[in-house]
Amino acid sequence: MTILAFSASNSRRSINRELVQYAAKKLKSDIMPAAEFHFVDLNDFEMPIYSIDREHERGIPKEARDFFEYIGASDAVLVSFAEHNGNVTAAWKNIFDWMSRIDAKVWQDKPMIVMCATPGKRAGAGGLGLLESQLPVFGGKAIAFCGIGSWSSAWNQDENKLEHDGDEAKLLSALNLLADEV
Repeated sequence: MTILAFSASNSRRSINRELVQYAAKKLKSDIMPAAEFHFVDLNDFEMPIYSIDREHERGIPKEARDFFEYIGASDAVLVSFAEHNGNVTAAWKNIFDWMSRIDAKVWQDKPMIVMCATPGKRAGAGGLGLLESQLPVFGGKAIAFCGIGSWSSAWNQDENKLEHDGDEAKLLSALNLLADEV
């Protein structure tokens, strides 16, 4: 069982990177000890901003093909989306746009846990709502959505763990649903 895990943010200090790493650790230690994780960093997939002109002139970049292949080679996806103004990050959107030119079913019907960590109280409700409506169109099979808001009080930086029992229970519930699916 191989699980692709990443934060859909290009920030090196992303709170979503912390959340996806924590979720992977919990999944491995508490639920699916045999699972193997393939972590990717969006910074390794930088490419020109998508345009039809660039695609016609240069083709689809290798980075887009590589990311698409990582999704295809996985059994499931664990992803935490940063929310920028109620939407996904420009860095992710660009990678996604390029991959959609390979195949519109970018997510390749892989079961996924979709997460979001935000400094605000809404816990990524705007971005997660948008993703919930769009994922099925692009071959996404979201098993659960999990938003963690007020990150500075929800995350214990010293112990690298979620501070509130409700947040922990919400995350574990999502991860158990993924384990049941795969």
